[in-house]
Amino acid sequence: MPISRRQFQLAAAGAGASMFMGGRGAAAETGPLETFVPTRAVTRGPLHHWFGYYDKREFDPTNRLILANQVGFEGRGPTGDDTIKVGFVDTADSDAWHEIGTSTAWGWQQGCMLQWVGAEGQAILWNDRQADRFVCRVRQQDDGSVRTIDRPIYTITSDGRYGLSVDFRRIDNLRPGYGYDGLSDPHVSNRAPRDSGIWRVDLATGESKLIMSLADVADIPWPDGSRHSEAWHYFNHLLINPQGNRFIVLHRYRPKFDPQTRRFQGGFVTRMITANLDGSDRYVLDPSGFTSHFIWKNDREVTTWTKPAGMPSGFYRFTDQTRDVSAVGHGKMPTNGHNTYLPPPYDDWILNDTYPDRETSRQTVFLYHVPSDRRVDLGHFPSPPAYRGEWRCDTHPRSSDDGTRVAIDSPHDGGRQVFLLDIKEVLDSA
Repeated sequence: MPISRRQFQLAAAGAGASMFMGGRGAAAETGPLETFVPTRAVTRGPLHHWFGYYDKREFDPTNRLILANQVGFEGRGPTGDDTIKVGFVDTADSDAWHEIGTSTAWGWQQGCMLQWVGAEGQAILWNDRQADRFVCRVRQQDDGSVRTIDRPIYTITSDGRYGLSVDFRRIDNLRPGYGYDGLSDPHVSNRAPRDSGIWRVDLATGESKLIMSLADVADIPWPDGSRHSEAWHYFNHLLINPQGNRFIVLHRYRPKFDPQTRRFQGGFVTRMITANLDGSDRYVLDPSGFTSHFIWKNDREVTTWTKPAGMPSGFYRFTDQTRDVSAVGHGKMPTNGHNTYLPPPYDDWILNDTYPDRETSRQTVFLYHVPSDRRVDLGHFPSPPAYRGEWRCDTHPRSSDDGTRVAIDSPHDGGRQVFLLDIKEVLDSA
């Protein structure tokens, strides 16, 4: 039977927690901080703050309020008993912190899926745990009322009508750091369960429907005709296109579980699948096995880091439901990163980052102008050596709704905090 999250983490967590520095001394082991645009912290210690994943909406429509999570510790994976606070900072009021709720369903990489809902930002949602299930809280901005949806949400349509849910218990078991601790996977002995998968959720009524199961995708053959019946399957990383009629999901599997060592053998294998919002018209867009960070460029095109057959690793643009694939920025974006497109009228710019450099341990946040093949580094942010593994702090750059400001998470000044970068001059220089 597969190992639990705690068993999986035991060795790494013990070593990581004992070496964790978390103070200013850690930064001395890295290269220096360098910023090339106006940059400032909008959250401050002694508590730690971060937002999480790059494909969630952090800024409200006025570009004034910035969502964040708040926690009192670092250096280990969260348990089901660890509570974080969720809220926002008001950049027009001395970056004042406003708490709006708490969560016991979270991870270091994606937080609790905190995000604004709807074009007007009329609500905020985040995931939480209630009794024996993970749920979603939805807070109305006008009166502060909070209601509960009985499934956790991964991604939502831009108009705020629908969300997609997955089993975070399953993810926690097979990919620690991206699921939530506190509840065990009920399908822990099932390689590809038929009643676990993706649910479409009506955010107004809370009604949900299973639209794609793990058994469904496990039955889709790979290019060589194999079906990997001995593998352990799970879903991760879902994102709905701007129009709200199709979504992407990464279907991942771990090849083999060794009952003697109680560990999975080998890493995970990935393919990108697209489908209509009701789960129909499924299409394996990237069957390579190497799909990583991705973003919808528009309703039909997707840019992702991958390695298509016979091609080198890099960013590629795919056209949904076709075999149209083309390279993007291979000379200027040579490493994997968290890529998004800025909103119009700046949507010919890609916002991206890097993992810590092996020599300087710095993470670079940058812009790439697709038409001119021009790269502009926005800053080099030190990542102390202790920030590795599950509790690492990727910058995960996110843009404001008007595209002129960028928020990142960075641990370079005594613990993870949220920083704001002003990129207006860069955009005006294009």
